[in-house]
Amino acid sequence: MKYKLMIMICTLLMCASCQKSFIDLVPEDSLSPENFFQTDDQLQQAVIAAYVPIRDLLVNDYHTSEMRSDNTHYIPNPVNRGTATVYRENVSDWNNDANNDYVNAVYYHCYTSISRANIVIGRIPNAKKATEAGKTRADGQAKFLRAWNYFKLVRLFGGVPLYLEEVIKAEDAFKDRSSAEAVYAQIIADAKDAVNELLPVSKFPQTGEVTKGAATMLLADVYFTLKRYAEAEALLNTLPAMGYGLNMEYADAFSPRNKNSKESIFEIQYLEGTAVGSQPNTFVFQFMPKTTSTAPITGTAFPSNTSGAGWNTPSFDLINSYEAGDKRLEASIGIAEGTNDASLIMKITAVKSPVGYTTPAGKASVAFIKKYVHGPYVAANNSNVNWPIYRYAEALLLLAEAQNEQGKSPLTALNEVRLRAGLLPSEETDQAKLRALILHERRVELAFENKRFHDLQRSEDGLSTMKAYAVKAKATYTHLENNAFDIQLYKFLFPIPLPERNLNPGMSQNPGYPF
Repeated sequence: MKYKLMIMICTLLMCASCQKSFIDLVPEDSLSPENFFQTDDQLQQAVIAAYVPIRDLLVNDYHTSEMRSDNTHYIPNPVNRGTATVYRENVSDWNNDANNDYVNAVYYHCYTSISRANIVIGRIPNAKKATEAGKTRADGQAKFLRAWNYFKLVRLFGGVPLYLEEVIKAEDAFKDRSSAEAVYAQIIADAKDAVNELLPVSKFPQTGEVTKGAATMLLADVYFTLKRYAEAEALLNTLPAMGYGLNMEYADAFSPRNKNSKESIFEIQYLEGTAVGSQPNTFVFQFMPKTTSTAPITGTAFPSNTSGAGWNTPSFDLINSYEAGDKRLEASIGIAEGTNDASLIMKITAVKSPVGYTTPAGKASVAFIKKYVHGPYVAANNSNVNWPIYRYAEALLLLAEAQNEQGKSPLTALNEVRLRAGLLPSEETDQAKLRALILHERRVELAFENKRFHDLQRSEDGLSTMKAYAVKAKATYTHLENNAFDIQLYKFLFPIPLPERNLNPGMSQNPGYPF
């Protein structure tokens, strides 16, 4: 009897202790969704996670921006006709469909960043240990990132589903497409909040974190795209007081020594190295010629830069568009000279200036993007160069456009950019001629910064520009498929990814695409 009584007492004690400890599934000393997002540091860590997908996005974005335009092309790969090669060529040739992984990746990486931003925004009100300043800082950054990603999506795909809250239930994971107008309204709301919540730049170099200047530039870009020119002009005129300005030389903006300088409004951060925690930029090597040795370009020889190279090659049309004396040509583009094998893999014997260049008899040549080349490098696919999202030079050119569209003189802002490039100031007064001049100035100033296709989308001459380029491209590039460069107006929007539509049958496809 005493034995049974002891068993009962022990059982009761165990049950009592279980109520406090054994059934406590969220220990306070471990991190989980229930007890994270509480302090300033934890909110900032969560925001940093929302920045990360932009790096993944940029791996694919040059296919949908520069290579979709008249700025760049690619070196053909006649031996490797695998899916990855064909998909990438098809984007450049205006021949892609809804199955194209390189276009679809842009869509999904944008939504990954949006999803992480939504989590931060939704968790901020319950951050009991965070300061009001910490909450505001996190909210401003997260809303900027959400707005920037939706701005990318709406320009590439048109109206897309609007996800504004953390997805917790399966039934909330699929939404129908919103109108482009609704997406833009949300972008503007988020960007306005970011402008109001983020602090202005206090010193240079910056940390790489989104600032009031970045949010101001984004909102101005959106307003300009919607032809709200006066509002864009007013925002752009606030940037000089925040400390922004042009660097002395054009090439300075892309040197690792000048990261986050006064010309940088927002740039994606990279850190070279092979150790854990490094985040190297791989683009430099993708943009080089296919070659067995990069030594003449990089100063360090890395073998087998063949299968992953030869993309985003400067076009003949872009090179020919630079004005005589424009210092940006030599700063932006180099010419690799040598001999090619049957696979168009080059043995580089010299690197030449593109100014007045013609290929010598018996030699082969290919242009490559030089503005991001800053060797020697510690390893292949390993660069320390940041990627520019917004520069002050673009702010000046956007200001010039906004002023010109309102019938005002844009020459002060326009000529500040031209004078740094070594060009004479423009004295043009005709609005239509100035419109074309500023568009050209954007083309050469912002070459290889993923701006050109978006400029063609919003330009009234975008369709005719690409049709004219297509005629010249077909006569120049002998490797093209018969249906390459079939330039149609509907193709200025990309198709909604087929995998997305298979998961969400309620999503309609953009007009012109079969599935």
